Amino acid sequence: MERVKLESIPLHAVHIQDSFWDKYIRLVKDVILPYQWDTLNDRVEGAQPSHCIKNFKIAAGEETGEFQGAVFQDTDVAKWLEAVAFTLASSGRDEKLEKLADETIALIGRAQCEDGYLNTYYTIQEPDRRWTNLKEGHELYTAGHMIEAAVAYYQATGKKEFLEIVSRFADVICKKFGPKEGQCHGYPGHPEVELALVKLYRVTKEKKYLDTAKFFIDARGQGENYFEEEEKGEKYKQIFPEFAGYQPEYSQSHLPVREQKTAEGHAVRAVYLYSAMADLAYEYQDKELEKACETLWNNMVQKRMYITGGIGSSGLLERFTTDYDLPNDRNYSESCASIGLAMFGKRMGDMTRDASYADIVEKALYNTVLAGISMDGKSFFYVNPLEVWPDNCLERTSLEHVKPVRQKWFGVACCPPNIARTLASLGQYLYGKDEKTLYFNLYVSNETEVEIKEKPYKIKVDSNYLTDGIVKILAESRKASENKAGGKIALRIPGYMKKFRIYRNGEKLENPIIKKGYLFLENLGEREEITLEFEIKTRFVRANPQVRADEGRVAVMRGPLVYCLEEMDNGKNLSSCYIDTQADPEELYEPNLLGGVVSVKLKGKRISTKGWEDGSLYSEQETVLEDTELKAVPYCNWGNRKTGEMAVWIKELIKN
Repeated sequence: MERVKLESIPLHAVHIQDSFWDKYIRLVKDVILPYQWDTLNDRVEGAQPSHCIKNFKIAAGEETGEFQGAVFQDTDVAKWLEAVAFTLASSGRDEKLEKLADETIALIGRAQCEDGYLNTYYTIQEPDRRWTNLKEGHELYTAGHMIEAAVAYYQATGKKEFLEIVSRFADVICKKFGPKEGQCHGYPGHPEVELALVKLYRVTKEKKYLDTAKFFIDARGQGENYFEEEEKGEKYKQIFPEFAGYQPEYSQSHLPVREQKTAEGHAVRAVYLYSAMADLAYEYQDKELEKACETLWNNMVQKRMYITGGIGSSGLLERFTTDYDLPNDRNYSESCASIGLAMFGKRMGDMTRDASYADIVEKALYNTVLAGISMDGKSFFYVNPLEVWPDNCLERTSLEHVKPVRQKWFGVACCPPNIARTLASLGQYLYGKDEKTLYFNLYVSNETEVEIKEKPYKIKVDSNYLTDGIVKILAESRKASENKAGGKIALRIPGYMKKFRIYRNGEKLENPIIKKGYLFLENLGEREEITLEFEIKTRFVRANPQVRADEGRVAVMRGPLVYCLEEMDNGKNLSSCYIDTQADPEELYEPNLLGGVVSVKLKGKRISTKGWEDGSLYSEQETVLEDTELKAVPYCNWGNRKTGEMAVWIKELIKN
């Protein structure tokens, strides 16, 4: 039986007005896009230069000079354009913003080579080395982001210029790569183009784009490792010194993808690859590939993921390490990796209709992704640690990748525009639908219109989920159903939610049907009033004892939000603090704190400094604990006040 996946509701049909998310989504159009446009044009004082727009002007022959920046610098422009597209789709047309995007797209078109090739680094810097370094050159990765942006822009505006530009380039790729004699049998060092080609196929219906994406997936890890063989080529040139001593696991090319059992290598590469695998598993109804996706997902989220939805525990090479290796103060957990995790999880959830995937998507979006951007939209984290002591985040040490404050920009700036495009496209994560059922995945206040079993409904969600746990849903239709049985609504019951009540048209449901984490309401009428009352309260979460870094420690969560302690509220040396988990936490909504959050007060102990006044480094002084009160705030908001220490995992006061 053919599997049918859930479809997203188009962004233009989802209107979000949510007390939690509005303060971020509104920033995209008002602050983030203008700010990032200035950075792309090197106009932000104190920020690392981008060179992006200048590179395109040089490639177009409109300015002189050398290429500057990383080999994949073009992708910053692509992701900015994709964020613009999502903003135009979700917030309505904006003539000024659309005109700026059109001008940028025209510039990209002028920088495109006559044969359709598009990449400013190789056009300006290495024109005779095209496709000679797939391992490091990022040509296909860059092409993928251009394609994604063009598809999004076409869907938002109906304009075809950008789509035609990338289609010409995609034609070049399809001709160059494939299984036939005379074609290159290589695949991307950094996966991305695979999922982009699937998107291009779905818009254009050109089967060759889908087939080329499948080739890249099927060829990966087969036979002699392509990247190791590539290094022997006459025109091969090392780009990144850190890739010396290359290991195939880094690019997930150590085994054919269907044989991979553990999440390996560079975390962003991994989840972009897995997202494409999920897409192709559906398009080709490939059960073996789908099973590989499930296996990799389970290993990643059950043994290699942080409680915040961060992935990639090694600061060296931004990669996975081994099961349960989850250090808190030196991990990488790149913002882009959590975005990729959400992308992968959404695809798997849509394909399997299993709400456990949405649980992880929610975790990543509400914690690591949001932590990556300041609340003013003008500074960013690339790395997302779970513990920070600013004094030891020193250059030329093992912690130099950890920044205690968000940065205005980065020389390698993939995360800021990636966060922007994710916030602008949040609407795609709220729902999934098929012909008969509307699935609710995230409880975000919004309005939308959708057909359920050929009957049009206006859906209004009023969510106070993060404060008191109450979600009200109104589904109205003015069209009488011709079907004897109406459609269905499927409400996600989060895996962490132990107690809840549901009311349908004022009546409490005693035995609701729950399947794979969704509560089903059948036979929808003309008007349905649904109220969910979740018992959302502070809970203490502990890690598997095999997570050495977290043994004897506890994390504080409330709903999907992970909480942390900050020095501003709790003083220095957070490692000296213990939480008394037997004492009831005290929750308080503070409208003037961090844009309006629920803070949590905790009873605990702190190691006394008495007896250490002489400054001794070591002593036989006994440990003395003093009573203390601790205050926790959402992890996603940390670092938005004063610079200081931060910690998610705190020692637990264990009473025998």
